[in-house]
This record gives sequence, structure tokens and C-alpha cells, in this order.
Amino acid sequence: MTDNEILAVAVKTLDDKKGHDIKVIKIADISVIANYFVLATGTSSTQVKALADEVEHKLSLSGTAPRRTEGYNGADWIVLDYIDVIIHIFYKETREFYDLERLWQDGEEIDISVFLK
Repeated sequence: MTDNEILAVAVKTLDDKKGHDIKVIKIADISVIANYFVLATGTSSTQVKALADEVEHKLSLSGTAPRRTEGYNGADWIVLDYIDVIIHIFYKETREFYDLERLWQDGEEIDISVFLK
């Protein structure tokens, strides 16, 4: 799958499952870590796990599996690493504490409405 296809599935899935404050940040021009970060918030550890499970499931239907998954046991910050697209699903307080939007403010925020059509 291309980056845009992964982004489309991830953003749509997070939105469908009532993830909050979904953002896509293009970091390709400022980092070699990945091309994009997807950020979303869940309202409980149960929802954080459910969001991660559903994103992973939907992408697996297209034959795409994460290279790595981190944080599932704690469920306050789950990371799904799809090499060029890294998906961060946070519990609200954890997202506020780490504030990745501020850390990656030099990245380009992408309008997610293009993925929700």
C-alpha cells in the first residue's frame, strides 16, 4: 500500500471508531524516521486498544501489517509502525503530556478531510 492508502484507511477507521482530535503530520522533509505521523486520542484505555486493534485489522485486510507495535499492554500510548506511516493512539492525558504536535511543529499538518470522503 502507498502512504496515502495507509493514511486513508487509518484516518477513516479512527474517525469511524470515534477517535478524537485526529491529525496527520507530514514529517518527510524534516526527519528520516517516517514520512507521516497520524495522531489520535481515545477517551479510555479500552478505547485506545480498540482504536489500535481496528486500524491494524483494517490495514491487514489489504495485506499490510505493522513492522512493530508498542505500548499495547499499557494502553495509554499505542504506536503502530508502518515504516513510512507511524500511527500514535493516545489516552488524552498522555497526549497532552508528550505533546507531539509541538515537538513536530515544523512538519506540515495535512487536512484529514481528504481521507474522510
